[in-house]
Amino acid sequence: MGLSLKLLGDDSYKLDLFQLRDFLLVYNRMTEICFQRCTSNFNYRNLTMDEERCVDSCAGKLIRTNHRLMGTYVQLMPRMVQRRMEEMESKAAEMAKATEAASASETIGTAPA
Repeated sequence: MGLSLKLLGDDSYKLDLFQLRDFLLVYNRMTEICFQRCTSNFNYRNLTMDEERCVDSCAGKLIRTNHRLMGTYVQLMPRMVQRRMEEMESKAAEMAKATEAASASETIGTAPA
């Protein structure tokens, strides 16, 4: 029982790492896009008011877009999983029929005369 809990913990840890990696990729990409779009004056340490407004707008737009995409993904994912399960079940049924037919033909071929 301890081993199965450890394996479950490992899977949870891997999932957490994948989610963190995905978040960091999105965050880094958003930062890169907004930096390229909005920063134009490198003479000062702080952003100008225009740059700050641009960054706020850019980040907000990308975050809203990401939320919409994730909402769509969450809605579509159960259907995609269901479709994939049906495909796998039909392939398994076909393979079972083919195996059954092959074993039946072998049985007929090895029957005593």
